Amino acid sequence: MKIIWLGHSGFRIEIGDQVLLVDPWFTGNPMFPEDKRAEAIAGATHLLVSHGHGDHSGDALTLAGELNIPLVGIYDLMSWWEAAHGVTTIGFNKGGTVALGNVNVTMVNAVHSSSVPSDGAPIYAGAESGFMISGEGHTIYFTGDTDVMADMKIFNDLHSPDIGILCAGGHFTMDMARAGYAAKTFFDFKTIIPCHYRTFPLLEQNADALKAAVPSVDVIEPEVMSAIEI
Repeated sequence: MKIIWLGHSGFRIEIGDQVLLVDPWFTGNPMFPEDKRAEAIAGATHLLVSHGHGDHSGDALTLAGELNIPLVGIYDLMSWWEAAHGVTTIGFNKGGTVALGNVNVTMVNAVHSSSVPSDGAPIYAGAESGFMISGEGHTIYFTGDTDVMADMKIFNDLHSPDIGILCAGGHFTMDMARAGYAAKTFFDFKTIIPCHYRTFPLLEQNADALKAAVPSVDVIEPEVMSAIEI
């Protein structure tokens, strides 16, 4: 398995027989080098979108058309995109599981918001979500954008994720200390990869507080387009 950070909350996950692009954001992402775009999207099989905000979904429609692959996410947003833009989608909802080849993806709750711009104003884009991604004997918990929530205990009871990709930049999501609290209180991760940080000065710039909270866990601060192999 390879987990490759695309900056901010975007990831390329090579798992089982799939290459998943999760919340890829290229256009306007100050962390992502434009000359790496072709490498980042090569061979992708599906696009997973956790919610409608532009720093997660801004390139989704373009990539779906360019690569001719399905968008996967909350039913409301997927149905709208399919009807309005003619893209292929797989819409499901929280608690549901879809099989993408040999990889299972379960949608789980998140606590955030979800909208897309329309004529200068935000409009509802279906609920925010996270994903449990299972394959190759591992389960990855991709939080999407969220705060700490008691639901996380249920997620661990049902899915036992060993890898956590945790939003941890603060201001818009939980920060490193809160992500550390969540990891310590609700999960038994072997590996944690923080995200949604370093992109802008407003966000946290390092994972020191997260590392301090879970000293026995391998907390890997990712580098853009550098593969983490598990």
